[in-house]
Amino acid sequence: MLLTLCALLPALTWVSSQKVLTQTPSVLTDRSKTVTMDCNIAKDEGQYVSWHKQIPQAAPQFVLRFYHSHSSPDQYGDGFSSSRFTSKASSSIDYQLIISNVEAGDSAVYYCATWDSSASVDSAAPPPVLTIFPPSSEELKSNKATLVCLANDMSSGIADVRWLVGGNSVSSGVTTGSAEQQPNKKFRLSSYLTIEKSEWEKDTAIACEVSAASKATTKAIKKSECSD
Repeated sequence: MLLTLCALLPALTWVSSQKVLTQTPSVLTDRSKTVTMDCNIAKDEGQYVSWHKQIPQAAPQFVLRFYHSHSSPDQYGDGFSSSRFTSKASSSIDYQLIISNVEAGDSAVYYCATWDSSASVDSAAPPPVLTIFPPSSEELKSNKATLVCLANDMSSGIADVRWLVGGNSVSSGVTTGSAEQQPNKKFRLSSYLTIEKSEWEKDTAIACEVSAASKATTKAIKKSECSD
């Protein structure tokens, strides 16, 4: 069975930017094969490149994000894992999305995105509104602690999410869902950080940082600030 995996062509422009991202055209492949899609970002500005999947009549799904100097992606979206999805870079501007053991459900349009510092943005647009929920008492009995970061009213459906523990960025235990459009035409998404209960018990500040359309917000939480 032949499957079609497409990359937007000729380009995805970020906001109203002058920077053009060029991707490869459609790819036909069989099940269980490995497929590679290319993206040229024109200029390296020290920003992550993210990959997204879109099925017709459905909202885009965040797949992963990667930076060329890293050995592997540091963040995956819901339903995507390193066992089948990864990214590499042959240079600071040439990126690849690699899908192994292709399945029927992989047939979709895939596109890459990155920030363009020359882009014009709406300076009046408000930053995302963040809420962090602490781990439940039931989960803590299992010696795990999952924190939830809910970002509302984002001006863009594509966002970067970072978790910080004690001021240090972490990627292990992070799961970030795809953005969904709200009734007011803005976007929301949820991100989850799972840590050991002992880490939560240290009462260290744990922060969630969300950046969308050049607007960033950070919200922090500590165990001592939460009621039992």
